[in-house]
Amino acid sequence: MTVLVAKGLRKKYGDLEVVAGIDLELERGECYGLLGPNGAGKTTTLRMLLGLTNPDSGDIRLLGHPVPQAAREGRIRVGVVPQVDNLDPDFTVSENLLVYGRYFGLRPHEIEARLPRLLEFAALETRASSRIQDLSGGMKRRLVLARALVNNPDLLFLDEPTTGLDPQARHQMWEKLRLLLRQGKTILLTTHFMDEAERLCDRLKIIDHGRTLAEGAPHALIEAHIEPEVVEIYGEGVDEWMEKHGRALSTRAELHGETAFCYLRDPAPMIANLRGFPRLRFMHRRGNLEDLFLKLTGREMRE
Repeated sequence: MTVLVAKGLRKKYGDLEVVAGIDLELERGECYGLLGPNGAGKTTTLRMLLGLTNPDSGDIRLLGHPVPQAAREGRIRVGVVPQVDNLDPDFTVSENLLVYGRYFGLRPHEIEARLPRLLEFAALETRASSRIQDLSGGMKRRLVLARALVNNPDLLFLDEPTTGLDPQARHQMWEKLRLLLRQGKTILLTTHFMDEAERLCDRLKIIDHGRTLAEGAPHALIEAHIEPEVVEIYGEGVDEWMEKHGRALSTRAELHGETAFCYLRDPAPMIANLRGFPRLRFMHRRGNLEDLFLKLTGREMRE
């Protein structure tokens, strides 16, 4: 069953077209990733899908409701985790959940009945009376996720949910998201962590300058666009080695700063060659989603 459909979304601010014909379709129970560098149009796309920004053109149906015409009716069954924790510091953990539930028209006794399950999900059973400023970063993110579930949504919008978390907290968040998927929830995820997208997403779309660059299952996209083996080389003299040996031994090679990225199908000849250059260090790995992302969007910094 399709829970979210968008066709031909466009949005301009002045002369700048920030979304230029985006199509999107989410099926129930899947995790769908929306990836792109800063300024690619992700936030504007999410705002249009939620009915918070009107598109210049295009059609959206959110859980069967036309957007923006009936966006409020659609958002009743949606949970949102924003980039920045916007918990109320004047309230306790439980009070944040209670107050948020009222925005959806839930009665106090209904919200209170859901509190134990939400606190257990967030692993905050013992912190129900704690103030927000007393929570760690990981606890705050889990609480924001639990808050997004207070209305028992069918669809979750997660905007960079693990930004700022340490590795342990990130893995804990991933476990929570996998649990939600097993429960039949649908997730629309934006993230700058390519390993996160590769682990969680059933399908994803990479966009830049408001346009779709690629869409599909992560491993299928990697296989279609990236050589299977990658060797990264760095150290004194890497630029000279690259000109004399690296490009000839590679299917595709790039030099960025002091690191050479060599993409190959058979890494054995290159690794044998590198053994003769003790001042160079190298790492051999499989091609991954980050390689695909950088190939399609470039390595230049985005502000």
